Amino acid sequence: MNFFTVVSLFGGLALFLYGMHEMSAGLEKFSGGALERTLQKFTSNIFKGVLFGLVVTALIQSSSATTVLIVGLVNAGIIKLKQAVGILMGANIGTTVTGQITRLLDLDATGNPILEFFKPSTLAPLVAVIGIILIMFCKGKNQKIIGQIAMGFGVLFTGLLNMSASVEPLKDNPVFLGILEKFSAFPILGLLAGIVITAIIQSSSASVGMLQALSSTGALTFGSTYPIILGQNIGTCVTSLISSIGANKNAKRTAAVHIYFNVIGTLIFLVAMTILHMLGVFDGIWNQAMSSGDIANFHTVFNIVTTLLLLPFASALEKLAVVTIKDKPSEEDEDEVATGLEGLDDRFLVSPTLALNHCSTIVGNMGKKSLKNFHASIKQIREYDPKKIERIQERENTIDMMEDSLGNYMVKLADCELSDDDNKQLTYLLHIISEFERIGDYSINLVEQATILNDKKIKFSENAQTELKVLASAVEEIITLSLQTYEQMDLVAAVRVEPLEETIDSIQEILKSRHIERLKTGLCTVDTGVIYLDLLTNLERISDHCSNIAVYTIGAHLGKSEINRHEYIQKIHNSKEGSYVSDMQYFYQKYTALIEQEESF
Repeated sequence: MNFFTVVSLFGGLALFLYGMHEMSAGLEKFSGGALERTLQKFTSNIFKGVLFGLVVTALIQSSSATTVLIVGLVNAGIIKLKQAVGILMGANIGTTVTGQITRLLDLDATGNPILEFFKPSTLAPLVAVIGIILIMFCKGKNQKIIGQIAMGFGVLFTGLLNMSASVEPLKDNPVFLGILEKFSAFPILGLLAGIVITAIIQSSSASVGMLQALSSTGALTFGSTYPIILGQNIGTCVTSLISSIGANKNAKRTAAVHIYFNVIGTLIFLVAMTILHMLGVFDGIWNQAMSSGDIANFHTVFNIVTTLLLLPFASALEKLAVVTIKDKPSEEDEDEVATGLEGLDDRFLVSPTLALNHCSTIVGNMGKKSLKNFHASIKQIREYDPKKIERIQERENTIDMMEDSLGNYMVKLADCELSDDDNKQLTYLLHIISEFERIGDYSINLVEQATILNDKKIKFSENAQTELKVLASAVEEIITLSLQTYEQMDLVAAVRVEPLEETIDSIQEILKSRHIERLKTGLCTVDTGVIYLDLLTNLERISDHCSNIAVYTIGAHLGKSEINRHEYIQKIHNSKEGSYVSDMQYFYQKYTALIEQEESF
């Protein structure tokens, strides 16, 4: 085996891995994140967990992606460790589907044109041609995704054929044959080889594919091959182990469960195979050459049998992981439930749609904090409390942290392969984040004005306080409406925001005029007047940002990543009929009429 043969072998492996990646990415886009969301919802018992882990992994063709995703879901607190056990077992079975597909290498199509069609040497280029046609000449999103899947399939088999061709000379290589004899005599060596190779390429499907390619030499016997397959199942655990680094203890326990499952299953099989061989059970097949189909079947049988054996002991696996990774006596879980920032997990980047769903939830939490801070801030005008001021500032710091974390995470998301819908959702969320953050900033401005009032020992007149109370109620309602608009994609609430925003603008102008009159007549001091006008400005600007949220949400509903806000507002302002007029009348009676009933001085 010379240098050029080695290059050809690794080139084939590269094509195989790339093809698998493209297939997986295409299938993930095609599912639109539905499979991953199903994992979260339908894992109420371990049997459902096994089933859905199997289905998801079989469809996205990557147990590594599934296990990384599960570690991320546990880390985010979305599913529990107990639920993850069943999904991991199912993922181990699902990953064997790739081997069953690549067993087409064994297909003997001699004299049969139909079977000739399904031979990899015919099927791979044909599917690749179909894929590139769909990608280059079709405009539909789904057609392009199907094209990506087809191209991945074609490239995967092309890589497999390259590997098979490059290892052909090994069938007469005495060194290679000697190594295989060692594996047969000392299964532990084959086990270690399988672990190391799979750990390096971080894909059991790829390492099984390499083994299937080697089987074309006819040199792989049952006795030398089965320990390698067992080792491959342990080697694939490296991916989940790496993904758990820096995660919380339950995520680390999830990776531990994955390791224990495969190690225990491997030990059971290794001991059983050794004993049965000593008893002569495998004498007929021990030195018989294994085909790619035999390799795929053994891989499948191992994972199914291991799952059936360990399924009744799922709770024991969970307890073993808990015992291994213990709680520290001084460890206190950080209370991040209110923010949900633990959901911004890089593991979810393998599924952009799911990652966006988590971002969307966190943005909603950010909006709730902004509303809560506004409510607490406006109360400081009448009832100043330094301790509550500290809590308001802490909440504002959290809002700022959420904005930074979301922004950084979404930059990473933008580098992923996003569908058109995901791209629009990403743009929409970036807009909304900015609006909620600005609402939080203006709430802090209210606190600063309240602090000045307290420090200077000055108060507003009763009339001014009553007016502010009415305006603050209107602003609190518009924040609530905008939050409802975002969280529920509620278009009814969205179209009510602009009439309320215009009502707030109108009230602000009335109150400005009144306060100027109070200044002229000496009923208010200059210092008080400046603070009062600043408060009015901050309240009005909060309503502007609520209006932006409503407009962006309407644009998102219409499928537009951008919408001309000024054009939209002008259009509804000019409207003389429909809900806009009735909403204006409603808010006039609720707020403006109360202001007009108050005396100017």
